[in-house]
Amino acid sequence: MTHALYLASPGGSTVGIRVRRALAWALAFGAGLLAQALTIATYNVENYTIANRMVDGVYRQAYPKPERERAALARVIGAIAPDVLAVQEMGPQPFLDEFQRELKAAGQEYPYAVLLEATDKDRHVAVLAKVPFKEVRRHAELPYTYFGQTERVRRGVLEVVFATDQGDVSLFVLHLKSKYTERKDDPESALQRALEAETVRDLVLTRFPDPAGAKFIVCGDWNDTRGTRPVRALQKRGDTVIGTLVPAADSRGEAWTHYFRREDIYSRIDYLMVSPGLKPFVPDPGATIYDGEPAAEASDHRPVWVKLNLAPAQ
Repeated sequence: MTHALYLASPGGSTVGIRVRRALAWALAFGAGLLAQALTIATYNVENYTIANRMVDGVYRQAYPKPERERAALARVIGAIAPDVLAVQEMGPQPFLDEFQRELKAAGQEYPYAVLLEATDKDRHVAVLAKVPFKEVRRHAELPYTYFGQTERVRRGVLEVVFATDQGDVSLFVLHLKSKYTERKDDPESALQRALEAETVRDLVLTRFPDPAGAKFIVCGDWNDTRGTRPVRALQKRGDTVIGTLVPAADSRGEAWTHYFRREDIYSRIDYLMVSPGLKPFVPDPGATIYDGEPAAEASDHRPVWVKLNLAPAQ
């Protein structure tokens, strides 16, 4: 089921939240303070929840993300200072609340935040923003057929809309199925991940049947490299181009976003994809992959961000 919801900062009644959110957007619109530039980042924050993990060389079960890793996350995000931060592997709502507080203490205040609760009860997608949401849509029930059984996109898709001087810009945040599997008939969950991607693609086309005239970004951890079926499916259906991957590199020209420690493999699996209608607002050379010093301690992923130029035409 898809829900349309207006949210502001956590706390307060649902009605109060909606009223505050509506007032904030109305005041911004009335004052002509629509976003003329938006820096949007996507970041898998690696198990910002209770999980089994190695801590100081010791295997810990049901253990929270260590304080030094959380501090490193805040430093990385502070260095980027995005207006909009899409995150993956966030725990339930109390963890997002904690994340907001830690970022604020580090000098990055995100008063607007929303988390999607979907099939995966441990790891969620979320969005934090310095600018108010115009609209939030939670796509938590996205079914598909997998070996004759009905499954659902495990983390769903979180859609948020921002008002800008170039019209509304929508952001779709997803985290596709990992390569972990117990099924011998679907090695590395390749089929399941592809079916999730195709289901998300169809959702985006339902929302925007003509991507050429639409302004949206699809971002997140897609858990596959660019030549694979899931990544290709998200970019195109038949002759319809849905979006283009924004080129991204770090300060050394390297394009990897994930380090798989166990196999010592570096790969690009985190993406920002823009619709044809939004592509003209992406500056050259494209997006940036953060490669500052604390990144390796913060997460096994590196964040990717892009600054959209949305100023009105002169």
